[in-house]
Amino acid sequence: MRLDRYLAHYARMSRKEARAAVRQGRAALDGERVFREDCRVSEGMTVFLDGSALRAEEYVYYMLNKPPGVVSATSDRTERTVLDLVDTAGRDLFPVGRLDKDTTGLLILTDNGALAHRLLSPRYHVEKVYEFNYEGELVPDAVRLAAQGMDIGEKHLTEPALLELPASRPHFARLSISEGKYHQVKRMAAKLGGHVTELRRVAFGGIALDETLQPGEYRRLTEEEIGRLQQHTDNMD
Repeated sequence: MRLDRYLAHYARMSRKEARAAVRQGRAALDGERVFREDCRVSEGMTVFLDGSALRAEEYVYYMLNKPPGVVSATSDRTERTVLDLVDTAGRDLFPVGRLDKDTTGLLILTDNGALAHRLLSPRYHVEKVYEFNYEGELVPDAVRLAAQGMDIGEKHLTEPALLELPASRPHFARLSISEGKYHQVKRMAAKLGGHVTELRRVAFGGIALDETLQPGEYRRLTEEEIGRLQQHTDNMD
């Protein structure tokens, strides 16, 4: 791999920033400073940037606080996508699952296709937690109906879900589900008598949205958070 591509890949830099870093003498191969961005990094070499060895990560994982108005896709001809909000540093990132254009909150971005596939597979029942505001009045036994599974027009009932309706917050609900049917939260709410006006995902796979992230901001997942994602699928093998 070319040195500038290696730096972009593993040091979270743009290719332009990587080339500039090499030309400025900030990079070294096996302790020897180099100044050409087209130097080849061979297997077994240690790459240094500003005196520190880079860790060659096979995959990367990000948490994005998705704002409204962007689509959960890698590219779109007319709409702004979630990848437009992130410096991919040369990695082929993609969102794990989708949030509707008007839905906000936690979205995981990675280049680990195998783990993403498992997290989205119905086999693993990975929990997703949503908070929503709604208009109308939910039926009196809404919590029980959600817990026993609901008919929302699919071949099968929904999986048992936990619906929480805090008395202190009228027209607000929190719903935990273990599947991802099309517009599931909105369809469940409609079946229960409500119309969702604002929808936000606050947890996925045991990871809670970092509330310090403003809409459109992102950060890397911690090692502990990555471990939680992996544990959800490892336990099923």
